[in-house]
Amino acid sequence: MVTGATEGIGRAIAFALGGHGARVAICSRTAGNVDAAVAALRETGIDALGSACDVASEPSVASFASFLDERLGHVDVLVNNAGVGHAGNVDEMSVQAFDETISVNVRGVFLMTRAILPGMRRRRSGTVVNIASLAGKNPVPGAAAYAASKHAVLGFSKSLMLEVRKEGIRVLTICPGSVVTTFFEKAGMQLANQDRKLQAEDVAHAVVAAVQLPDHANLSDLDIRPANP
Repeated sequence: MVTGATEGIGRAIAFALGGHGARVAICSRTAGNVDAAVAALRETGIDALGSACDVASEPSVASFASFLDERLGHVDVLVNNAGVGHAGNVDEMSVQAFDETISVNVRGVFLMTRAILPGMRRRRSGTVVNIASLAGKNPVPGAAAYAASKHAVLGFSKSLMLEVRKEGIRVLTICPGSVVTTFFEKAGMQLANQDRKLQAEDVAHAVVAAVQLPDHANLSDLDIRPANP
């Protein structure tokens, strides 16, 4: 199950997991984009399904969880990837932009994890992968809200890991550096030297490798950055 999977890192993760034989469920806020992504996955032979879901909305997440129960049965791997960012200094940022950043990037991770976790606990198995950022470990001038949200994802993930590790559930946080996607453009930022930056497929490769570890091993915190930025 991959959130925010119609473009960028999430889309690459969905294709990578599906390419390794997983049945893939995806969501994002726009139904048309979900339908197009599901069709693209199926065209490559991947068993895929999806539905629109706003991860920051408790009713929307609850509805999507019911959809998964009916169509998928259970979730072995949850990838919380959906995220937004807004550029701007603190004194210039609107409350709306700040609230959206925290709602999607933090509340969304909490709501989706809370919805999927009970099934993992019943089966005493499962993996939760939270896509954070190196901005969750470093200060980022001009992106304080985004950095704050990713710091929060790291804290949430580390606490969750300690809560569920004795129940056979693994929790992994991946912190990518700059990745060439539409994220920067949407956030109002420019990404220089794109030919030297990470690609979405690089992050997807890391997710697949971590998920394929033996059940007794948990890679809990992984930084991935350009080799020569």
